[in-house]
Amino acid sequence: MSGGSDPAVSRETESEKAGAKSGTATESMGGSGFNSYSSISPDDTPIGAAAHRASQVLHPGSVTLPKPAKRRMLTIANQKGGVGKTTTAVNLAAALALQGLTVLVVDLDPQGNASTALGVEHHSGVPSSYEMLIGEVTAREAIQKSPHSDRLFCIPATIDLAGAEIELVSMVAREGRLKTALADLADIDADFILIDCPPSLGLLTVNAMVAATEVLIPIQCEYYALEGVGQLLRNIELVQSHLNPALHVSTVILTMYDGRTKLADQVAEEVRKHFGDAVLRAVIPRSVKVSEAPGYGMTVLDYDPGSRGAMSYLDAGRELAARSAVAVTDGTQER
Repeated sequence: MSGGSDPAVSRETESEKAGAKSGTATESMGGSGFNSYSSISPDDTPIGAAAHRASQVLHPGSVTLPKPAKRRMLTIANQKGGVGKTTTAVNLAAALALQGLTVLVVDLDPQGNASTALGVEHHSGVPSSYEMLIGEVTAREAIQKSPHSDRLFCIPATIDLAGAEIELVSMVAREGRLKTALADLADIDADFILIDCPPSLGLLTVNAMVAATEVLIPIQCEYYALEGVGQLLRNIELVQSHLNPALHVSTVILTMYDGRTKLADQVAEEVRKHFGDAVLRAVIPRSVKVSEAPGYGMTVLDYDPGSRGAMSYLDAGRELAARSAVAVTDGTQER
C-alpha cells in the first residue's frame, strides 16, 4: 500500500543506525573490536595497576629501611576489641621484614591470631609464650621462623595462655616475667620486637608494657574509637610511674579508615589533635583483603601484595622505621 512503511526496510534502517553507532564507538577507542585494548598500558587498568604494585612489593630491589641505632620494642595495645591490634602487629612486622629489617612478634593473645597469620605452629604442646612466662622454656626455645620470610620470627601463643593470668597472680615479680624472659634475647639480631596484646588491661598486657619501652595504639576510625583510650593511657601512666619509667606512647595508627564517610575524617582529626606527631601519616583503609588474609595463614602482604591494605602497611612500616632516628629522653623527642 502506498504511504505505508515496509517492515523489512525499517529493520534494515535500524540495523544500519546501530552499526553506525557501533562504528563510531569503535573509532573513538582507537581501533576495531577487542584489539583496541592492546594500545592501553596494563598499568592503566585496576588489575594491571595492582599487578604492577605487587611486583614492586615482591621484588623491591635494593630498597631497604634504615636499621635503628638500637633495638626497638613496641607493645601494641588497646583494650577495645576489633580495632586491628593483631592485624597491625603482623602486617607491620611483615612490611618491616620485607624491606630488610629483622622482626620478632611476641604473641601474648590466647586466641593466637598473630601466630596463625604468620604461619607458625601454635597447637597445644608447642613451646609458646605461656611456657616462656611461667619459666618452663626460654625465649630462644620458643622462637619459630615464619615460612613467609627469613627475617620474620614469632613466639607463638597457644590456648594454654588463657589461664596464665591466674597462674601469674601468685608468682614473684609477676609484672616483670616477660621482661625477664626476653632478656635472654639480648644478643639476638632483631631490629624490632612487636608484642601483640590481648584486648584487656590484665596482667598479660601489663607484662608487655613493663617489657617494652614504646606503646603503639591502633585506633579505628569509628564512633566509639576514643572511648576507652583514656583508661589505656591511665594504665600506661601507672606502669610508667611504678614499673617502667621509660614507657611512652610513641606511635598511634589509624585503622579501618573509610574515606566515604565524614565520621572517619572527624575521628582522624580528633586523634591527630590529641596525639599530635605520634600519629602516623599512613592510614590503614577498611579492606576485605586485610580481613581475608589470616584465613589463609598469611599477612596481607603475602596474600595480596598489590592491594591498598598492603600498600598502606608498607607505608606505615617505612614511617615507623624512619622514626628510629628520633631519640627519646624522659618522654620528650629530640632530633
